[in-house]
Amino acid sequence: MKRTDHWTRHVPWMLAFAIAMAWLESAVVVYLRALYYPDGFAFPLVPIDRRLALAELGREAATLVMLFAPGAVLTRRRIGRFAWFCVLFGVWDLFYYVWLKVLLDWPEGLLTPDILFLIPTPWVGPVLAPCLVSLGSAVFGLLLLDGPAHDRGHRFGPLAWLLLITGACSILASFVVDPLEYMMVRGGGVWTLPPKTGGALNGLGGYVPTSFPWWLFTLGSVLAVIGIRKALVHKPERRSPVR
Repeated sequence: MKRTDHWTRHVPWMLAFAIAMAWLESAVVVYLRALYYPDGFAFPLVPIDRRLALAELGREAATLVMLFAPGAVLTRRRIGRFAWFCVLFGVWDLFYYVWLKVLLDWPEGLLTPDILFLIPTPWVGPVLAPCLVSLGSAVFGLLLLDGPAHDRGHRFGPLAWLLLITGACSILASFVVDPLEYMMVRGGGVWTLPPKTGGALNGLGGYVPTSFPWWLFTLGSVLAVIGIRKALVHKPERRSPVR
């Protein structure tokens, strides 16, 4: 497939898919907040019913599958599928907050704390942090689609993978370290789901985020950016001289 086909045919439809999917995601949040936060969302979190928690965890897992599937249909190349996932994930998450602002006039600002994800344990951070990650993910994916995804000889080197994975782990840690520490100090479980009786998120009862480890997030972001730069550079394979 020619490179221009992605921009003239696939990219607009994929962006439309991600933006529409973001509306569905934000609509679900509108319903959840109407049930549990009728006066407006704020920490500490309200425990939710176990069955609803199971449905929410399933929805989050299904969302990841839905973000991966379109790219898997368009290309067999792993780098192409990875690129499409990055684009869809980034656009979806950015517009999720856009639609929440439209529907609920929330968040109040970019530093407003939010609960971002529940698998396998709650992620918490200011809205600005996931928006930066999503913007970087979308740009990285588009850059891959504009070149490396079409080059059958392009491979991510070991150093690029190491930097990308280490950076991603550092960013992930910045989201979970504070709520995990809170739950462990309280002596509660660190996982999202409660025992058969009780409400999910009981372990975060009373938790109000007061700080965010920006140093850890920044470290992960710098490593990821360096990894992205190395991943985009094509190094021709060495060939043995013909004798």
